[in-house]
Amino acid sequence: MKRITRNGETSQRGPELSDVIARVADGDQEAFAALYDSIAGPVYGLVLKVLRDPAQSEEVAQEVMVEVWRTAARFRPDQGSVMTWVMTMAHRRAVDRVRSEQAATDREQLNTVRERTPDYDQVSEEVAVRLESEQVRRCLRTLSELQRQAVTLAYYQGYTYREVAAALSAPLGTVKTRMRDGLIRLRDCMGVNA
Repeated sequence: MKRITRNGETSQRGPELSDVIARVADGDQEAFAALYDSIAGPVYGLVLKVLRDPAQSEEVAQEVMVEVWRTAARFRPDQGSVMTWVMTMAHRRAVDRVRSEQAATDREQLNTVRERTPDYDQVSEEVAVRLESEQVRRCLRTLSELQRQAVTLAYYQGYTYREVAAALSAPLGTVKTRMRDGLIRLRDCMGVNA
C-alpha cells in the first residue's frame, strides 16, 4: 500500500489501496483500519485547507471516512484511483460545510437586521395622522354647510345615503349630489389626484 508521508513522498507498504477498498466494500474492518491509516492524514489536510478550522476539519474528515466505509462498493477503479475518489469526496464535503456555514451566517445577519429595524416609526406615524386630520378639518371648512353636513354624517357617523337624506330632510338624489360634490372639493383641497 502506498503511504503518503509528511514531506509528500510516497512509501510502498502492503497491498494497493484498490485491493484494500475492495475488501472494505465487503465489510472487512481490518481493511478499513488499514485504509484509514493510509488516507486519514491527507483527507484531514485537504479539509483543513478548505475550512481553516481544525475542529470542523476533524469533524468533516470523520464524516468523509464514514462515507468511505458506507460507499466503498461504489468505487470504480476504471474512473480513477482510490486516493482521487476519497479526496474528491473530502473536497466536496468541505466545500458543502463552507457553504452551509456561510448560509447560517447570512441568516443570522438577516435576523439581526430584522430585529433592529422597527416595523414603523410610531412618532412619525402619529405626526402624519395629526397633520392629515388637521388638513381634512381645514378642507371640510371650505365646503358649503349642506355638503359638510352630508359628508360628516356619512363618513364620521357611518350613515347610509338614505339615513343622511332622512336626517337632513332632503331628497335622496340631492344628498347624493351634495356628497359627490363635497368629496370632489375635499379631494381637490387635499391635493389627491383622481
